[in-house]
Amino acid sequence: MRLRPLAPWVLAAALLLPGAQAGLAQQIAPQIPPPGAPSSFAPLAQRLLPAVVNIQTTQAGGQPRANRDAPDVPQAPPGSPFEEFFRDFLERNRPPGQQQGPQNRGPQAPRRAQSLGSGFVIDPSGIVVTNNHVIEGADEINVVLQDNTTLRATLVGADPRTDIAVLRVTSERPLPSVTFGDSDTAQVGDWVVAIGNPFGLGGSVTAGIVSARGRDIRQGLYDDFIQTDAAINRGNSGGPLFNLNGEVVGINTAIYSPTGGSIGIGFSIPSNLARNIVGQLQADGRVRRGWLGVNIQQVTDEIAESLGLRQPARGALVARAQEGGPAAAGGIQAGDVILRFNNQEVREMRNLPRIVADTRVGSQVPVVVWRDGREQTVQITVAELPSDQQQAAVQPNQPAPRPQQTELSGLGLRVAPITPEARERFSIRPESRGVVITEVAPGSPGAERELRPGDVIVEVQQERVTTPQEVQERLERLRRQGRATALLLIEGPQGQRWVPLRLNAPQRGAPG
Repeated sequence: MRLRPLAPWVLAAALLLPGAQAGLAQQIAPQIPPPGAPSSFAPLAQRLLPAVVNIQTTQAGGQPRANRDAPDVPQAPPGSPFEEFFRDFLERNRPPGQQQGPQNRGPQAPRRAQSLGSGFVIDPSGIVVTNNHVIEGADEINVVLQDNTTLRATLVGADPRTDIAVLRVTSERPLPSVTFGDSDTAQVGDWVVAIGNPFGLGGSVTAGIVSARGRDIRQGLYDDFIQTDAAINRGNSGGPLFNLNGEVVGINTAIYSPTGGSIGIGFSIPSNLARNIVGQLQADGRVRRGWLGVNIQQVTDEIAESLGLRQPARGALVARAQEGGPAAAGGIQAGDVILRFNNQEVREMRNLPRIVADTRVGSQVPVVVWRDGREQTVQITVAELPSDQQQAAVQPNQPAPRPQQTELSGLGLRVAPITPEARERFSIRPESRGVVITEVAPGSPGAERELRPGDVIVEVQQERVTTPQEVQERLERLRRQGRATALLLIEGPQGQRWVPLRLNAPQRGAPG
C-alpha cells in the first residue's frame, strides 16, 4: 500500500511564500462546527493520548499475519522535501538492527518480520488491549508508550473469534489508562474520536461520527461492528474509538477500502462485546462461550407464511437440534422458530449466536419458540461451546442400481425410498430417515431452491415422512388448504435446512 502523490495544486499551495499564504487564507471562510460539535478536540486528545500505545511485534523468518499493518514508505513527488522526510522518518523509527543504510548491506542476519499496530491501557498496573491479528504469531511483543518508553509485553490471552488480545507489561510507575464505556448508547450520528498509530507515524488523532451500528462484515459468527467515518488506516488496528466523554466505545479492527487506505468506512468492535471478552481473558486466559446446540437458518417471508408466523419475518428457524446438546435436552425441536432467548429478542438468525455466546455457561434461561401456530416457552441450561466440533466425513461410493422413483407433480422432483442401494448411491448417512430426491428438473420449483439429487426430505410441514406416498399426501393436503408453499426439512451433505417450496399445480408427464 502506498499513499497517492500530492495533487500538484496542493503541493504548490504548500510552497507558497508566507505573504501569498496569508492572502489565500483571507479568502477562505472560517469553518463553523455543526451544532453539538466541540470547538476543538484538543483537550480530549491531550487527556487520552498517553493511554494509547504502539504495538511492535517481530517474528523470526517470515511475515506474521499482522504484517498487513506494517508501514510502507509513502510515495511523494521525486525531489520534493517530503520524499526525504518520509525516508528519514521511517529510518529513525526502525528497531535496532533493522536500519537499511549502506552500513548494513552485505550478509544479513536471519530476517525478522516486523509489524506495527495500536492498543490502549485499561489498567494502570499494565493491562493493554489490542487486536489478536496484531500480535498473532509473534515471537516478541513490545509496547511503546507516548513518551517513547518501550516495555516488553507478555500475552495474557487472545480470542481469534472476536479478534481481541490482552497483553501485560511491567512498569515502575502506574500507567495512564482509559475505561470502557457503554457502546449501546452510541447512536448513529454521534461524534467519535479514533487514536492510533497509522503507518507507524506515531500517535495520531482523527474524528468522525458513528456511521452505522450492527454491521456484519462476514468475519465470523459474532460480527456486530460499529461503522465510523473517522479515518482508520493500517497501523490503527487495536486502537480505541472514543466517545466525547473519553470512554472507549470500540476497538478499531478493520476497514473497507479498495486501495488499502481509509475511504471513510472503518469498523470497530463494540465495547460491550469487548469488555466481556477482555474480562474472561484476564481471569482465565481464555473465553468460555454459551452453546445451545442447534443448526439454524433465516426465517424468510415464505417460511413465516408457511408456519403462520405473523409478519414481518423474525427469529431463527431450527433446522436441527443436535443430539445430546442443550437444546435437544430442553425440548427444542426441528421446525421451532426461536423468537426470544433469555428475554432478548431474536430479530434475525445472526443475532442468536451472539446472544447465546454471551450467556453465562451453566445458567438456565427461558427460550420462547413458535411451534404449532403459537408461542411456547421452554427452559434451557446453557452449556459451554465445544472447542472442536467434529463432523463425519462422507466418502463417495460407486454407483448402485437406481431405486424405484415417484414423481412429485408440479415440483419438478422425483423421489424414492431410502433403500440400502440408495444409501450407497447417494452416500446417505446410516441414521438418516426420510425420502431421497433422485432427480431435479431444471427450472422447476425444486431447482429454484437448489435442491440436489441425494438430498433427503425429512419432514413436510413439520410432519415426518418415510415414504414417497406420505410426501404426496402432505403436499395434496396443503394444496386443498389453499397454501402457496410447502415447508420441507431437507437433509444434505452440509446438514439440515428448511426449504419453502412453491406449490405449482400438478402436471402430467415427467418433471419439468
